[in-house]
Amino acid sequence: MTASIDLPIGIFDSGFGGLTVARAVWDQLPNEDIVYLGDTARAPYGDKTIPEVREYALECLDHLYESGVKALVIACNSASSAVLRDARERYDVPVIEVILPAARRAVKVSKTGRIGVICTEATATSRSYDDAVAAVPGVELLTQPCPLFVEYVERGITGGPELLGVAEGYLAGLREQGIDTLILGCTHYPLLTGVIAYVLGQEVTLVSSAEECAKEVFHTLTDLDLVHAQAREASRTFLTTGNPERFEGIGRRLTGGFVDGVEQVVAVSRG
Repeated sequence: MTASIDLPIGIFDSGFGGLTVARAVWDQLPNEDIVYLGDTARAPYGDKTIPEVREYALECLDHLYESGVKALVIACNSASSAVLRDARERYDVPVIEVILPAARRAVKVSKTGRIGVICTEATATSRSYDDAVAAVPGVELLTQPCPLFVEYVERGITGGPELLGVAEGYLAGLREQGIDTLILGCTHYPLLTGVIAYVLGQEVTLVSSAEECAKEVFHTLTDLDLVHAQAREASRTFLTTGNPERFEGIGRRLTGGFVDGVEQVVAVSRG
């Protein structure tokens, strides 16, 4: 399959977090059609083994690719860690991920080189962010898994005293170690920016892997001349391996009505 300007952008995530990427892509490329697939039946990916994540991610990416897309966006840090190299060999369309764009941005904005990253257990185990900054002198990366954050977002909870207490427990060590920049190394986490910034304070710069991924999508498609230059009526298609009504309800609450008309995918294994 050859990438064509008239095909949509395919965006994949384990659940709802990648909607932050989809929304950012839509804001930056409003003339582009997008197809989003959330594997909510098997979410979260963060507590699964790398081989499991790889299997699930490739099933979902295969589905998007076979439906016809001009680019694939892996809007999930855990999946990016597990499957990026395989995906770029497997598909003949651009494959954009979330880790390297966020790492590059964090290195650029940090003044002290003390950079924190919060992520899932799977991303932490993969050491993908460590690899991304390994060649940069003067950078110390401090990693903190925050597995419960995904569960809160998937339940539609983005504030309140219970979540604040969890955030304080996760982030206290990073604050004490004097980071000046924090990578939100899971695309669910931008939905928790308020509570994260509240705990860390305004002196810590937050870098969203979702926002940086969307910028990378823009740059990649522009370089390949795959962007619609003229205004057009673009479409948004939302797919889930789980319950479409639940996905639409939580998705709409989390994204201010961005999600609509969710369909269930039955072709992807949900074992």
